[in-house]
Amino acid sequence: MITVHHLENSRSQRVLWLLEELGLPYEVKRYARDRVTLLAPPELTQVHPLGKSPVITDSAAGVTVAETGAIVEYLLDLAPQAGLRPTPASVDFLRYRYWLHFAEGSAMPPLLLKLIFDRVANAPMPFFIKPIAKGISAKVLGAFVSPNLQRQLDFMEAELAQRPWFAGQAFTGADVMMSFPLEAAAQRAGLTGARYPALQRWLDAVHARPAYRRALERGGPYSFAD
Repeated sequence: MITVHHLENSRSQRVLWLLEELGLPYEVKRYARDRVTLLAPPELTQVHPLGKSPVITDSAAGVTVAETGAIVEYLLDLAPQAGLRPTPASVDFLRYRYWLHFAEGSAMPPLLLKLIFDRVANAPMPFFIKPIAKGISAKVLGAFVSPNLQRQLDFMEAELAQRPWFAGQAFTGADVMMSFPLEAAAQRAGLTGARYPALQRWLDAVHARPAYRRALERGGPYSFAD
């Protein structure tokens, strides 16, 4: 049996969704974030030394798998009949592999930086320090983070203007991987339907999938889907 060690409002929601798409049996063990630090609880270190989510355990194989991309690949290997990975000889395979890795390798770092520097600018601190913190935050966001985010969103918009899904005409595991960064971008990086209609269309299609809705029921509250 596959167990998903699921942290609320985290990347592990993608794993639940993929399992629903694949029709594989699984169970969910939920973990709540620390209400002050928003970090994962220490109990997760009993599953994996880094104490982060997502992580799955597969009791049948006796393995623990961490990192969303590695988990996605592992699960797709278990259900090749689902057709969520293009065949290596297909024209879509290179795009599939590119976007599978782009999600965490390129899309998430600037989104994480934006989250951090937005929090720095708004964190409680002595009044005489606050203008300095706000100034540093604004400088980093304006000079590096925001331009990088806009360039990436423009690039993704152009790609999805040419095809319905990231790899091509069919939904794949690459779309599962891309869901979290684009949901995060819709929350805090200016991804709106008016500015990025193709990306918004893709998000709407993702959120309408029955498997996605079932994963929300299994995983519990997930603010990124709002």
